[in-house]
Amino acid sequence: MAAEISDRVREIAEARGLPESEVFERALERGLETLWEDLVLARYLDGELDREEAIERVGRTKVERADQEREVVEEDVGWGLNA
Repeated sequence: MAAEISDRVREIAEARGLPESEVFERALERGLETLWEDLVLARYLDGELDREEAIERVGRTKVERADQEREVVEEDVGWGLNA
């Protein structure tokens, strides 16, 4: 896995004309942002954060999408239990 990551970083760096360190930095920033959003939305859906606080942290669009996804899952579960 480590060799594969190094190969990917090298290829991205060469294609974009960037130093490998900058590719790693950008990857870390993107990864942390995704993990942060996942944590905030999980806390919101679990009732640990209110809606407005979640919106402040990750934005209205992401919270609305999480609400829609939860609704779809609940509908699917309801349909499955009544089938």
